[in-house]
Formats: sequence, C-alpha cells, structure tokens
Amino acid sequence: MPEIEFIVLANHAEARDGLLYLMGGCWTDHWRGTLAGGHPPISHFGIGVAVLVQWDETNRPHHLVLHLETDDGKELAKMDADLTMGRPAGLTPGSPQRAVLAINVDMQFPAPGGYRIVGELGDQTKFVTFRVHDTPKPE
Repeated sequence: MPEIEFIVLANHAEARDGLLYLMGGCWTDHWRGTLAGGHPPISHFGIGVAVLVQWDETNRPHHLVLHLETDDGKELAKMDADLTMGRPAGLTPGSPQRAVLAINVDMQFPAPGGYRIVGELGDQTKFVTFRVHDTPKPE
C-alpha cells in the first residue's frame, strides 16, 4: 500500500520533475496582520506532500484526499488528487517510487487558533497541525 511519508506547510510550495521546492517551509505558526474590527485577511500558504509507492503498487491509480480542519474537526476545505507512479526503465526490482505534490492555498481562516491538514490515502491517515495568530496592523 502507498504511504504518505510527510505533509509539510510552507509559505509557498512547488513540485517539478519529481522534486519538492518549499519557500519558508516547515512552520507551525502562521501570523496574519489584522485591522481592528475588520474581516480576517486572506492567508496564502503551501502544502507539500510526499507519497511513497511500493514496487507492486506502481502503474495503478491512488487517490489522496487532504482536509483542512479546525482543531475540533470542522472541515473548512477539501482537496483531492489522483496519482499513478510508473516504473522507469532500469529501475531495480522492488524499489519504491516517491511522488511529490504541491498545493498552494489562499483562504480566510475564520479565527485565530488551532488547525490541521489531514491526509488520507487508502486506509492511512497522516496530519500536520498549526496555529493561526492575529497581529494588529497599524491603521
């Protein structure tokens, strides 16, 4: 069965040619500037995911689901991805393949507090938690 190796948060994420590029990666706290009495601002962030696909699971589709949730499990967003990893010529039999995905998100968090990204792949679940903080902006 394929496995989610990791889920990581970044200021921005890109996946190209099998490589995952992160700008400002691996944070656990997101600080957003807010105006007194104003609406919460739009937050931009990236999600990087690595999936390890075993030899006998290559050349068939696998469905990955990511949920953005509050700490109490309320779903705010859902992202789906289908991936199929092939076997390159000359690959040693039994070798796993790694797929990397990058998703960039612009969203308005409803309030400061705890959130999490939950990844589901088959019967496996993996998650990363983070906190959103408000910082007053000068008017």
